[in-house]
Amino acid sequence: MTYQLPRPRTRKGFTLVELAVVIVIIGVLAAFGVPRFLKSVERSKASEAFAFLAAVRSSQERFLAQYGTYSDKVSNLDIQVPAPAYFSVPTTIDAGASGELQDSWTLTLTRTGASAGYGAYTVTFTDQGYDKANSTIDTMGDINPISNSSANSTGGGGSGGSGGSGGS
Repeated sequence: MTYQLPRPRTRKGFTLVELAVVIVIIGVLAAFGVPRFLKSVERSKASEAFAFLAAVRSSQERFLAQYGTYSDKVSNLDIQVPAPAYFSVPTTIDAGASGELQDSWTLTLTRTGASAGYGAYTVTFTDQGYDKANSTIDTMGDINPISNSSANSTGGGGSGGSGGSGGS
């Protein structure tokens, strides 16, 4: 008579506790990662608007040199940057602080569509550059690509009055 020893059981899978621990770890990582990712995506979209407005400003200066006045239409400018996909771009450019296009202009882009919980905000440029006083992007947290880099490099909190090229 042969006696067979019981075979040791080999484990072929994960227990429910192990799977639950992995799911909890992934959930915690996602809780920290998703908001940072959404902020990064929104900052990228805002950067697109700033790049477009910087191109408008450069083009306006060339237009002023050629015609003696700033353009009142975006279509008259030789902009090489495509219009931002997530912002509404007006077709007309308003006169700036002086009220005359001969020496000043202003253009405001408004965020359209879903914006990862940030809501609609505006980015305004003038002949002097970024117009912080008339832009609402600074009220949306830290998605402004300009204020973040300048606040970090100067060590200030952003309320020190730096970058005041306006007077408005």
